[in-house]
Amino acid sequence: MKSRPRRIYLNMCKSGKGLKIILITIVIISFVCGCMELFREKEKTETSLPFLETAQQLVMEPYLPGIRRMYEGSRRMSGDSFFLKGLLSQYPGLLFAWENGEESVTESDYDKIFLSEGSDEDHKGLPEEALDYGDDAMHLEKNLESAFLKENSSYLSAQEKEQEQEQEQEAEAEAEEVQEPTFTPVEEKSYRYQWEELSDYEALIKAFYAVDSTTVAGEELLRADALREKDMRIQGSADEPQILIYHTHSREYFSDSTPGDENSGILGAGEYLATLLREQYGYNVIHNTDCYDQERDYAYSNSLPAIEAVLEQYPSIEAVIDLHRDAMPEDRRLVTDIQGRPTAQFMFFNGLCRTKKGAIEQLENPYLADNLALSFQMQAACNEYYPGIARRIYLKAYRYNMHLCPKSLLIELGAQNNTEEEIRNACEPLAHVLDLVFGGTEPERQ
Repeated sequence: MKSRPRRIYLNMCKSGKGLKIILITIVIISFVCGCMELFREKEKTETSLPFLETAQQLVMEPYLPGIRRMYEGSRRMSGDSFFLKGLLSQYPGLLFAWENGEESVTESDYDKIFLSEGSDEDHKGLPEEALDYGDDAMHLEKNLESAFLKENSSYLSAQEKEQEQEQEQEAEAEAEEVQEPTFTPVEEKSYRYQWEELSDYEALIKAFYAVDSTTVAGEELLRADALREKDMRIQGSADEPQILIYHTHSREYFSDSTPGDENSGILGAGEYLATLLREQYGYNVIHNTDCYDQERDYAYSNSLPAIEAVLEQYPSIEAVIDLHRDAMPEDRRLVTDIQGRPTAQFMFFNGLCRTKKGAIEQLENPYLADNLALSFQMQAACNEYYPGIARRIYLKAYRYNMHLCPKSLLIELGAQNNTEEEIRNACEPLAHVLDLVFGGTEPERQ
C-alpha cells in the first residue's frame, strides 16, 4: 500500500496543479536561502551566523530534510539547481522528468524510465569506430588485424569493389573443388594479457570498454583483479536447466533472412547457439522464443515478468543470455575471418543503472558487479582465443533486465547486414567461449 505522502504526491501530479505548486515552493525556498546567503556575506559577525543557521534549520528540518542533508554535505553549493534537485530527490518521478526536460508529470513517469530501455539500446552515444579495436590492439595478430580492418572499412572505392568481386568469384570456384572449412575449438591462446599492465583504470578502459555518453563508469566498478576473480562457473549439473537463452527483440533479421520465417533471424541464431551448448558442451539449455517486441518501446517491460516466471519455474537456471542483433550503417559490416570462414562479430553489452547525474534509483541491480565480471571474462577469452571476433564491451545508462541473475549476458550478435552464414559461424566460437567461462577454464587463476 502506498504511503500517505506518496498518495498525495501522485494525486497532485495527476491533477496537473502539483507541479506548479512544487515549482512555486522551489522559488520561495530558493529566494529565502538566497537572501540568507546575502545576509551571511553582508553580516560577517559572530552574532548573525547562529541566527542564519537556526533559520535554515527551521525551514529545512520539518519540510525539506533531503535538501538539508545535501546542504550539510555541500555548504558552499548554491543556486536554483541545487535546491531544485534536493527537493525533487524526494520524488523520483519528478526528478526524472526535470532531468529529461519533461513539461508535465504523471504517475506514468515512473514507467518512462523502463520504456526508455526499449528504444535506447539501439542508439549509441559514441561513433561506431569507438567500438572497434585499432592498430594498437596488441591482441590482434597482424594477419587478422588486416582482415579485420579491410572487412570493416566504411568505404570501398569502385576499383576495390571490382577487385573484391573478382576475389569472391575465385573463392567460389575454389570452394567447388575444396571442401568447406569447419570450425574447430581453439585449444591454445594466440595472445595472453599481462594483467599487471591493466591495473590502471584508464588502461583497462582502453583495452576493453566503450563508455556511452549517457553514463559514467568509474574505478569502483571496473578493476581488472576484481573482475577476473569473480567465479562465473555454472555450479549445478545438467540434470536440470542451467542456461536460459531468450530475445527481448525477437523480430531482428539478417540480410538474407527469409521473409516471414522467424527461424532465419535472431530466433534461429538463438536455437543454433542453444543446440551447440547442448550437444557439444553438455549444458542443459532452455531457449525461450516468445515475442516481446510487438511494440519495441515496451520490449523490456514485456519480457521482464515473462522471464521472471521462467526463472521461478526453473530455479536451477544459473545463466541468462539475452541475444540480440545490432543495427549498423549500411556501409559497415561486422565480419572477420575465423579459421578461413566469414564470421560475424559480436559485442557484449552492460547497463550501469546510472546516468552522468548519478544512480537511477528505480533501476536497482544487486548483481551489477557480477554482470560486469561475466562480460569482462567473456571479452578476455574472446580476445585471447579468437582475436577480432568481439568488439569492445559497450556500457550504457539503463539496466536492460540484467538484474535477473548474477550470470546475465546481453549479446549483440552481428547486425542487419550480416548473412545467416556469418551469424551461424559466429555462434560456434561464441559457444566455445561460453563454455570456457561457465566451465571454469577461463580466466586462469594463479
